[in-house]
Amino acid sequence: MNFFNSALGKNITFVRPAYFIISGFIGIPNVKYYYVFLFFVYVVSVVGNTAVMAVICLDHNLRTPKYVAVFNLAFADLFGSSALVPKVLDIFLFDHRYIPYNDCLTFLFFCFSCLSMQSLNLVALSYDRLVAIIFPLHYQVKVTHSFMFALIGSFWLFVIIITLIAVCLLTRLSYCQSVVINSYFCDHGQIFRLACNDYTPSLAIGFLCPLFILWLPLVFIVCTYLYIGYALSKVATVQERVKAFKTCTAHLSLVAIYFLPILVTFTYLGNIHPNARIINLSLTSVFPPMLNPIIYVLQTREIKESIKRIFKIRVQAKIAIKK
Repeated sequence: MNFFNSALGKNITFVRPAYFIISGFIGIPNVKYYYVFLFFVYVVSVVGNTAVMAVICLDHNLRTPKYVAVFNLAFADLFGSSALVPKVLDIFLFDHRYIPYNDCLTFLFFCFSCLSMQSLNLVALSYDRLVAIIFPLHYQVKVTHSFMFALIGSFWLFVIIITLIAVCLLTRLSYCQSVVINSYFCDHGQIFRLACNDYTPSLAIGFLCPLFILWLPLVFIVCTYLYIGYALSKVATVQERVKAFKTCTAHLSLVAIYFLPILVTFTYLGNIHPNARIINLSLTSVFPPMLNPIIYVLQTREIKESIKRIFKIRVQAKIAIKK
């Protein structure tokens, strides 16, 4: 923060409000039913992602580079849901719409970091599928534990740095008029547009964040699967093509669940009612963390077999104790 202030001059005084007011979901009929739905989604997200993380930790067969990325996705989903949904329910269900200035920026930091990590984690999984299908003989060399840990670590470092920059830029803005945020949480774009001084740097970072966190990862994933499809088109038998694509179904489902709602929402963002926009954006934030573990459990053979082994071992242990 001092860095940004010194860059602008020593004698600048910023007007910072004591609090912001979150005004989302106002005027929506029967909105309390939506809060019940959000609570249900959150419970399923916590149970599902915790279960996936536990299975990966308990089964030594799943301690592969691919499942390092799966574990990290479950962690980001769990942490992101826990940062967002309980606070949203507290704000709207218990009418705690006044959120202190520093708490709002902290809320923004954790929500944006985890939501961004979900996108970049899909990039890591797409690279894993690319190497596994196109270079199967070199998979053990190209995708190692150290490589996956380094890749995931660099992604976390990137999202933390870019989110910190976005938050620090907000601290150099003055809020001398409205403090009402028309969103369901402390939304970066809604906050900097409330400023009464020049918010060009925040506008720039608001453009760069979606570019690096949404659109470039999506382009990379699409190009990855186009290349996989092109390579598989040269495979002699249909059975081999089907077998290769079956290993991608879980990942493709995750990509569709994460990116399609965002694309639809932002495509029609200017043509829908503000309340509909808020509902759509909130759903794009909470749905993927709920569905991701369900998809991996249902569509991934290794995890299903691992769950069966774990239950079998527990049952055998109970029988042995009774004897």
